Amino acid sequence: MKSIAVVYFSGYGHTVRQAQAVVKGLEQQVNTRVQLLAISEGGALTESEWECLDVADAIVFGAPTYMGTVPWQFKKFADDSSKRWFASAWKNKLGAGFTNSASMNGDKATTISWLMTFAMQHRMLWAGAASAPSNSKSADRNDLNYLGSYSGLMAQSPSDANPDEGPLPGDLETAKAFGLRIAQLTQGLSI
Repeated sequence: MKSIAVVYFSGYGHTVRQAQAVVKGLEQQVNTRVQLLAISEGGALTESEWECLDVADAIVFGAPTYMGTVPWQFKKFADDSSKRWFASAWKNKLGAGFTNSASMNGDKATTISWLMTFAMQHRMLWAGAASAPSNSKSADRNDLNYLGSYSGLMAQSPSDANPDEGPLPGDLETAKAFGLRIAQLTQGLSI
């Protein structure tokens, strides 16, 4: 049985919906135990949540994009992981990441790059998205990977959307496909 933890911060409720969709994809893979961990408004996790990350075979990081990067709550979580960094506790675990912002671009790539760098600092193995983007004239906003991200999972939610209105269905389906990919890669990991 492989264990995968999804740890995220959600400021307005959109990123939690993205995290839940990733979990649905993860749960499609047999022999996979999934833990969904929310970073508090103060940027903290409980000790049992830290222990869950420590024993996980893979960790998926999620944060909205605020001002071109992760919000301070996620940064505090990252800074608090320094004890794990010193102990190499997450070395060779599979890592992946996702983000959401109000605009189509919103500098989400910067957030994914930040999450990737964070995972690399912990000497994790990074897994990106595998869905080819929908980029033909017949493309529809609800196609898989409409936003065209390869290094991580991206979604868009209008700034005035209630949490149940964003991300859009295509972005949530992309999140499920991303989750399934991460679970499949974790099953094959034997480091």
